[in-house]
Amino acid sequence: MAETHRTRLLIIGAGPAGYTAAIYAARAGLEPILVAGLQPGGQLTITTDVENYPGFAAAVQGPWLMDQMRAQAEHVGTRIIQDVITGVDLTARPFRAAGDSGDSYEGSAVVIATGAQARWLGIPGEKELSGFGVSACATCDGFFFRGRDVAVIGGGNSAVEEALYLAGLAKTVTLIHRRESLRAERIMQERLFAHPKIRIIWNTVVQEALPTEGKLRALRALKLHDLEGGGHYELPVDGMFVAIGHDPATALFRGQVETDAEGYIVTEPGSTRTSVPGVFAAGDVADRIYRQAVTAAGTGCMAALDAEKWLAHIPADAPSPAAYSAAATPAQMPPQAAE
Repeated sequence: MAETHRTRLLIIGAGPAGYTAAIYAARAGLEPILVAGLQPGGQLTITTDVENYPGFAAAVQGPWLMDQMRAQAEHVGTRIIQDVITGVDLTARPFRAAGDSGDSYEGSAVVIATGAQARWLGIPGEKELSGFGVSACATCDGFFFRGRDVAVIGGGNSAVEEALYLAGLAKTVTLIHRRESLRAERIMQERLFAHPKIRIIWNTVVQEALPTEGKLRALRALKLHDLEGGGHYELPVDGMFVAIGHDPATALFRGQVETDAEGYIVTEPGSTRTSVPGVFAAGDVADRIYRQAVTAAGTGCMAALDAEKWLAHIPADAPSPAAYSAAATPAQMPPQAAE
């Protein structure tokens, strides 16, 4: 039988941002409910070695790290429910969400922490070699390719940034772009063209990621297609970094909270507040720049603190977001958390 779950703080999403928000909210006595979503743990569940999350001298496995965050959130009092949110209503308080299970959820405040997903090429071998030579994050995985040959796929700012970053680690960097000019900012292009470790292959697409032989398979080469000449050839590389953009998981919320041109939720500078009072956004769903586990966790903390202070200033029987938004003056709004 369908059930309605009520809480002071409803957290949607179970990555570093969602779990951290839950930890802080539970410790503040908000008795949060976290709805885990389709991929509990987020992108770290498909990440092998994690070396850049503070607190671990040796590399840890992404899935293990997320299991630890989940256990900590439950230990301090978070109720975690395995369900997928299929619809939300942020026009009235309490805010409401519908689950794929048939259950419904009500929260006096909401933290949106649904994350973002890297766009992939969709070519053979890409999924199978993810974490074994194929990546969508140079900052996360570039360290493993020191002194080796890598390729970056894309032509925008993200691709150029990844190539320049990897050039400080790798032996060589090959940028592969399907057009004959880049979309990146001019100053970034100039830095790219001037770097001695970087070369560019124009008018070319990657058709397949080719593995090594044997049981321990890893990327050995890329099968390329020359769009001008029509030929096919292999490019030996140890790593391929796909940098064609990210898609924030905001489809449920568009039209209800403000989003930018790329779909990321817009938050007030220096906070996690969205355009709807009482609704907060944390992690990659609102971060188009950094997209790191540690920054997601940091904004998860911010969201819980923002929500706690907001709830303390809003009457429990306030009728709707519009009503309490209009009634609150800037002096009445919750202050920012102290450092």
